[in-house]
Amino acid sequence: MSTVGGSATIPSTVEVAAGSRAVTDFEKGRDLYNFRCYFCHGYAGDAKTLAATYLDPPPRNFTTTPLAQLPRARMIQSVTQGRNNTAMAGFKETLSKQEIVLVVDFVRQAFMSGEKPNTRYHTAGNGWPNHQRYAAAFPFAQGEIALDRAVESLTPAQRQGRKLFMASCITCHDRAKVDDEGIAWDPRPVSYPRAGYSHRLPEADAVSSATPYSIHNKAPVVKGLNAQEREGERLYQAANSCAFCHAADGTGKNWIGTFLEPHARDLTTLEGMTQQRLEGVIRDGLKGTTMPAWRDVLDEKQRAAVAAYVMRVFVPR
Repeated sequence: MSTVGGSATIPSTVEVAAGSRAVTDFEKGRDLYNFRCYFCHGYAGDAKTLAATYLDPPPRNFTTTPLAQLPRARMIQSVTQGRNNTAMAGFKETLSKQEIVLVVDFVRQAFMSGEKPNTRYHTAGNGWPNHQRYAAAFPFAQGEIALDRAVESLTPAQRQGRKLFMASCITCHDRAKVDDEGIAWDPRPVSYPRAGYSHRLPEADAVSSATPYSIHNKAPVVKGLNAQEREGERLYQAANSCAFCHAADGTGKNWIGTFLEPHARDLTTLEGMTQQRLEGVIRDGLKGTTMPAWRDVLDEKQRAAVAAYVMRVFVPR
């Protein structure tokens, strides 16, 4: 067996052929590709890999590249020397000239011409008997449905597929496709200076002496609030109430909101939120977060007042 990526194993075609027939150049190239190249270009040669989601430009998709468009000599040069301004590294110190030729010829036959497809990963020999039983999860593994799509918008069958993907497929397929990439690196306030402090920031927090949390603890001044919205403002901005986590300005970028995992919701980004739905969240809380249920703290009238204030002051129209 050939260990790939430190986790899964793929039957070595060299081992399969040993003792039965001579190992062909195609099979040698396949073994080299499956060990050296799959991480970026994928077992199917289509570059639908986790690495590809982080690389710019992404790795080449060989399945959509005609043979005439990418000459063999150029491919050999690319594998040997690498390609500038891409993540394609040169393998001249890793592979011999003969091995580089074998890999290039394998790619051209297996992916670019489709004459001889590569070894399939999800086979009984690799520990995947009856792989079709995971069919409900295929749309998430193949990127047809974004993993971060709102669960409420999925059909019951899609929800079951997502659950199956998260339980069985995500170890190798990782996050699959997402609509919101998020930030690549989120600094955590664990030591001084905290939370990405910069001396160029205009104002520092008097408590932490490092970060500008104080600018988010200033409640916005909004004129023309009606009686219900003014009551909601009083309740939201009260000590140990909504502003404690979501910040006085609704961004969640205060001291507590930055520490919470997941971070407190930025109320200024809730475009499309309705007051009825917001009242339900305040009443029942949100599972998997630190948002508690307030039904035993605020009565129905008070919850409606808080929701009205948040909708008027923070939620984008």
